[in-house]
Amino acid sequence: MTNMSKRMTMDEVLKEYGVPQIKLDIHATRSELLKLREKLMAIRDLSAGKEQGYLDIDCKLYIDVDDIDRYLSGELDTIGEIYAFPEDIKSYREE
Repeated sequence: MTNMSKRMTMDEVLKEYGVPQIKLDIHATRSELLKLREKLMAIRDLSAGKEQGYLDIDCKLYIDVDDIDRYLSGELDTIGEIYAFPEDIKSYREE
């Protein structure tokens, strides 16, 4: 049985889930946000303004004492990351 609180490396994320659309934590790069904005705007543009794009992520975030200690020591940049993938981008119709 694997330890649920063990952080996945980016290589593990890529192998198991594919390429994330964006990594959400307290940091988001300008290029990630611009790519996400472009995809969300495309939904609006393709629907002639009838639909809006949004990011829908269903996840659990596990944080343990080791994560906190590593963060406080400066070893980790964030307490945790949430990865969003292209299939997480959804649209809804304006009423």
